[in-house]
Formats: sequence, structure tokens, C-alpha cells
Amino acid sequence: MKPDPDVEFSDNRAIGAMLATSGGARSRRSPIRLAAAAFRDAIGLVLATLFVMVAAAIAALLVVRVGADILQGIDPFATEARRPRLYPQQLVLREVASDILRQCLIVAIVIGAAIRSSGGSWRARLALTPVEAPGLAPSRLLAILLLWPFLHILWVIGTAEVFHMAFGRNVGLSPLLSRTGAIAWLAFTIVLAPVAEEVLMRGAMFERASRFLKPWGAILSTSALFVLLHIQVGSIARPVSLIPLALMLGWLRWRTGRLWPCILLHVWSNLAVVAYLLWPAPA
Repeated sequence: MKPDPDVEFSDNRAIGAMLATSGGARSRRSPIRLAAAAFRDAIGLVLATLFVMVAAAIAALLVVRVGADILQGIDPFATEARRPRLYPQQLVLREVASDILRQCLIVAIVIGAAIRSSGGSWRARLALTPVEAPGLAPSRLLAILLLWPFLHILWVIGTAEVFHMAFGRNVGLSPLLSRTGAIAWLAFTIVLAPVAEEVLMRGAMFERASRFLKPWGAILSTSALFVLLHIQVGSIARPVSLIPLALMLGWLRWRTGRLWPCILLHVWSNLAVVAYLLWPAPA
């Protein structure tokens, strides 16, 4: 039996009209849906960052307090009234130990979450193995690594002057730190903190931001988070001093598709600043 051409044409026209109507409805709703989805993803990015930071900080404080109390023969569950008074040196060592453990926990949480969600490809998710990227010539990367510490220090000095903050040479470490404590603090500042921050920000959070943002959006969003996490009470000099570094680290992550250049630049910048601060001032 041959189909009726008029009926077939009518059916096709009806289907086409229905699809056009539904498509128009989707197009009218898409900007709102896209904005809502972008807002949801942005909030998720912030909350994920805060969760890792807060969880690591709380766990580090608890572990260090309980562990140090046990080592010093103090009942960890004793009330404040029954707890012996700690010496300033002991308090400083506990603070350094808490900072070090916090960075280690950040790395552990990020890697654990990546393994759970990505399985064997967790290294690619954190850019620990090469991922698709525009690329960066080795000579250009080397030039950035060589010149950046000087540019970073100049920016930090200028920021300190603008905000009337003290930033000079021959500062010296806290006299409350023992030699072991000083070495631990230097390792934390120069190595552990940059590694943990890069694994979190340019590793996990950059990859997450790249799912719903273009490269420049991922760079700006992770840079903003990085800067905001360094806000200090009563001063914005420190976060402002980190803006160029944050943007450069995000740009390196995008261009190279690897995390190690970000870690290397961050370590190198921190080392340069610490060396500048501790270097004896000219007589």
C-alpha cells in the first residue's frame, strides 16, 4: 500500500513545527540555565576549595594537639584549668608542626579524591602527566623561571610601600625556634606550602574550573581563590602582593598542561623572598 503523500507531508510539517517550538523554548531558557549552571559550578569550586583547606586545618590541629600532649605526658582531654601552661617555644613548635601536617593533609585529600573519581587516570586529572595544552618553548619557560623572582620581589616591595607594610632585609627568624624548628619552618615555607597549594589550586581546582570555563576563566578563578586564601585580618597587602604570581602560575598551568612548572616557579619565588628577607642588610 503506497503512503499518501499529503498525509506524510502533513505529518512531517507537524513534527517540524513541534521541534521548532521546543527548540525555541530551549533557546529562550538556555541563557538562564547556563547562568544558573555557571553559578552553581562556581559555588562548587569555592566550596570544594574551602572544604579541603578547613578539613586539613582541623585535622592537623587535632592531631598535633593530641600527639604533642601525649608526648609531653599531658592528658589530651583535660580541661583548660587542669592543663599545665606551655612554654612559648612549645607553642611555636606546635604551630610549625600543625602547618606542616596541614600541607601534607591537603595533598593527601586532593590525591585521594582524584583517585576515587578518576581511578588510574588521577595523575592526568592533576596534570602530573601531560595533558592537552598550547605548549610553551623550553627557552621561554627558562627565561620566566630566571627572571620571575626579581620581578616578584620588586612587586612585593612596591606593594609593601603602598600599603605601608614592613618588608625589609635582615629580618631574622623567631628566636623561639630551635635549629630543628627553623629547618622545619624553612622546609614548610619554601617547599611544602608551594607543593600543597599547587596540587590543590593549579591541579584539582584548575581542572575542575576548566570543565565549565574557558582557559582565561580558569586562570582568573583559581587566581582569585589563591589570593583570597591569603587574606590577613586588617590588611590586604599580602593578597595584593600575590596577584601577579597567581596569574603567572595559572598561565603556566594552561600553556604547559603540567603541574611541575607551577610548583617549580612557586618554590623558586618563595625561596627568593625568604632569601631576600634573611639576607644580611648592607652595613
